[in-house]
Amino acid sequence: MKYYNIKKGIFKKRENRFIAYIEINGKIEKCHVKNTGRCKELLVDNATVFVEENFSENRKTKFSLISVIKNNLFINMDSQAPNKAVFEWLKKGCLFNDLTFLKSEVKFRNSRFDFYAERNDKKIFIEVKGVTLEENRVVKFPDAPTQRGIKHIFELCEAVKEGYEAYIIFVVQMKGAIWFEPNYKTHPEFGEALKTAQEYGVNILAFDCNVGIDFIDIDKKIDIRL
Repeated sequence: MKYYNIKKGIFKKRENRFIAYIEINGKIEKCHVKNTGRCKELLVDNATVFVEENFSENRKTKFSLISVIKNNLFINMDSQAPNKAVFEWLKKGCLFNDLTFLKSEVKFRNSRFDFYAERNDKKIFIEVKGVTLEENRVVKFPDAPTQRGIKHIFELCEAVKEGYEAYIIFVVQMKGAIWFEPNYKTHPEFGEALKTAQEYGVNILAFDCNVGIDFIDIDKKIDIRL
């Protein structure tokens, strides 16, 4: 997926989950943060960031924060990017070469999954998780406890019991990761839920991304260690 009107800046402070202040060309600008997670390891003092300039008169902020450089790693931190990138990737036939139907945001029981797909006689639910947390080239999810994430996992298990195929795709929003693992330290229940899902037959996949100042594209499958 592509971004437009990219500006380089320096991170100064985060006011709340949605607003940060960025220095651009010597001027402090109010900026929308497109990730409501903690991101404390990314948004450090004077980090180099990249923002997308917007020209809509209806917006309260002129800029949107989309990526950051951390220890020479270029990391996309736009929480909307993984779904958009997966949609483009699926449409290209990168996961299924016989895809006949694809729809976003489809309800099943008490959950709304990111995608519903069909291929031949298979009906498929897909849930996407963006990954930005990295430690020594090991990437982890989540960066904060997520009961909603656990609910989605167990609903996917129920879908498998009813005859659907189910996938959880972790989109690692950077290159250079050695492997993906659940963040047991932050939310051990999430990791245990993933193990249960694997036993039920839910397909658990992780892919890294090519990331630049104005794009993010899904690239290669990486190892998962549960």
